[in-house]
Amino acid sequence: MPLSRRMRAPCRAAAVALLSAAAVGCGDTGGLRGAGAAPTAVSPARLWPELPPASSPAFDLGEVDTEVVEGVAVPGGDIRAVDPAAVVRAEITAHPEEYRGDRAPYRETVRRMGDCAGGGEDGRDGATTGCPLLAPYYRDLTGDGRDDLTLGFRLLPEDLTAVRVYTVDGDRHRLTRVMAYDDALSGVELAGRSVIVRSPSEVAGYEYRLQWTWDPDQRAMLLTHDEMLRTGHPRSTPSTPSTRPAPSATSSADAR
Repeated sequence: MPLSRRMRAPCRAAAVALLSAAAVGCGDTGGLRGAGAAPTAVSPARLWPELPPASSPAFDLGEVDTEVVEGVAVPGGDIRAVDPAAVVRAEITAHPEEYRGDRAPYRETVRRMGDCAGGGEDGRDGATTGCPLLAPYYRDLTGDGRDDLTLGFRLLPEDLTAVRVYTVDGDRHRLTRVMAYDDALSGVELAGRSVIVRSPSEVAGYEYRLQWTWDPDQRAMLLTHDEMLRTGHPRSTPSTPSTRPAPSATSSADAR
């Protein structure tokens, strides 16, 4: 299942950097002038060096999250020929516990998929049409010279957004999901081989920033950065915050 609103409390450590500057004054002899005393560098302090190193992870956090999409054809191996709505319906079929039944958390998504005429290919935002499917984006995230599909759709009635990345698996032309994340989002960006997701924080003036990057050995998008960043705009607690203690501008990728 997709990574979803994971609870983490990462500790961040920072070292103070040395800073010096040289300036040449206008009309002077061109000599160097000091910028003042530089702070003393502080090296990291290693805690509990007597602890033996762990030999295996304590929890399975689903770092490598891939899944072959059953029942969705990829004509000619061209991911742009895939119907995005069919991809979402395939996920609904594969995970009925999330979508089917009166107690399923995302049951309303199933009902509204009936409003996705034409598979959402007009690129309209599903939030304005009733269709939960958002405009698909195409960009080469795996470095194989072929486009991959970044797909988003609303998870209702929980008011979350699902972010998925799909690639075509080699010569077999199988559609494979290589990243999945669900949360209340502030924005999503594509940068190089990475997907960057931002989510609101319960702490006023901060947000979470998560970055997934393609790993050719694992054949998956791995969560490579998980940060809590100051936005500079303190605000009240969001009405639908991410439960992680537990990430914008629209990507420049071509939208269809």
